[in-house]
Amino acid sequence: MTYVVVDSCIKCKYMDCVEVCPVDCFYEGENMLVIHPDECIDCGVCEPECPVEAIKPDTEPGLDKWLKINSDFSKSWPNITIKRDPPADAKEFEDKQNKFEQYFSPKPGQGD
Repeated sequence: MTYVVVDSCIKCKYMDCVEVCPVDCFYEGENMLVIHPDECIDCGVCEPECPVEAIKPDTEPGLDKWLKINSDFSKSWPNITIKRDPPADAKEFEDKQNKFEQYFSPKPGQGD
């Protein structure tokens, strides 16, 4: 098992999870984070830290797409280990649904 970041993170990019991760397995895209599935130790401390519930165990049904996205982008995006402020407009996107199709960016973030 591993944890994955799902589309609730897109355009919100809260980094509370990054701050508590003991193995620094988060990677930063332009407008979301992902978890490297081979680095995640399945400790689960990140899941309750996310204010938009964007972190899920990959054992939940229907997350195959997100496991692939996390796996693929964690290989090309920079590692992030320090919590920074979320985007200024994050609150506006918290309750939006199906954000992947409309807002996802494959561009890397700044990382540490």
